[in-house]
Amino acid sequence: MRRRILRSMLAVLTVTTVVFGVPLTYLAWLWVEDITRGDLRGRLDRAATEIVLQEGPDGRVDGGLDLRSVRAIVPVDGRLTIVYPTRLDNAARADIGVPSVEDPLVESLAMGASGSLRLEVPAAPMKEMQRQAAAVVALAVLASLAAAATVAVVTARRVADPLRDVAARAARLAMGDFRPDPRRHGISELDRVSDVLDSATVEIAGRLQREHALVADVSHQLRSRLTAVRLRLDELSAHYDPEVVHEAEEAMAQVDRLTEAIDDLVRASRDEDAADRDPIPVMEELRAVIEEWKPPFGEVGRRLVLAGDESLRARITPSRLREAVTVLVDNALMHGGGTCTVSVRAVRPGFAREPLVCVEVGDQGEGVRDELAPHIFDRGFSAGGSTGVGLALARALIEADGGRLELQQRRPAMFRVFLGSSVTGKPVSVAPEPR
Repeated sequence: MRRRILRSMLAVLTVTTVVFGVPLTYLAWLWVEDITRGDLRGRLDRAATEIVLQEGPDGRVDGGLDLRSVRAIVPVDGRLTIVYPTRLDNAARADIGVPSVEDPLVESLAMGASGSLRLEVPAAPMKEMQRQAAAVVALAVLASLAAAATVAVVTARRVADPLRDVAARAARLAMGDFRPDPRRHGISELDRVSDVLDSATVEIAGRLQREHALVADVSHQLRSRLTAVRLRLDELSAHYDPEVVHEAEEAMAQVDRLTEAIDDLVRASRDEDAADRDPIPVMEELRAVIEEWKPPFGEVGRRLVLAGDESLRARITPSRLREAVTVLVDNALMHGGGTCTVSVRAVRPGFAREPLVCVEVGDQGEGVRDELAPHIFDRGFSAGGSTGVGLALARALIEADGGRLELQQRRPAMFRVFLGSSVTGKPVSVAPEPR
């Protein structure tokens, strides 16, 4: 940002210097010439006055001009030519000064019936003065440009450095660093932003602390209730009826899986990032979800199928992946129709530079209505009488590990979960993106 600000300011200064510097230099050039010519005209006026004083009553000069008073007016290296009337010659001529002038600068004065004057001086001194004046103006312009550039550098640093500090502080806040920063930069707007960030830091830290405490309390209460339920089921497992024993054992298995899922979610909520974890086999994690949901699909005469590349791995929290896919499978059971297919493959979407692991969950039902599609991930929105939390929770779980959850197709419905760079021990077959 500092470079952009500096470049902008220097560009404005350069344009301003050119716009004003060139005319000023030209004016200095003309000013020197005007002064020189004004001096010559003043000398001609004085010489004309001396000549007029020597004229007789008839306007003519008798006995020739007295050039002593006029000679002092002529510059050392100049030449004055006087044309004046006498009784014998109406155009008598007198020359004062050097015989000839090289590269002359000429000024003339017509005196009517009293004759005319022509003063010549070398133009070289005037041109030298013009060059000096132009150089002085150019140096002044360059000095002002250098001073302005220095001010621009200081201003750019004064503006850009605080902005970079505030941006870095906001980035630290986004990464979970809630330490306050007492630094201020003397710029009221940025200091106001820093004050707001301080307030946001305190508020977010307090909310996260309360949420973590609430999650811990809720998980503790759930585990306590589940333990009590399991004890009751354990008593039923001693029943004389084999069917009751079988149902009790299945229920205990469900309770154990639910307890494990709660523990995984609590651990995942304390671990902010999955980037440093070891990659997990995606198909292996999803197989447990499919086996759990096959019976409900079978009860309504539908099939749940898992297909994909067994070698694909991704750095993601296993519990988050299982819960997100569970939400999608549950939605397919409740609102979809036909066979529900969960497939795992490597794709290269337009927003990614490298292949990503993609989990697709689709069915053969009527799909999502057009008016509902933009809102299905909004928390609390539901068109089927449910709580409207499931899809919003699934997206939050996937995004917590840096992934993405999207509605790829409306009819029939197909959701895509992008899990990050594909990791495998063999070359990845990248599936082409559908158009």
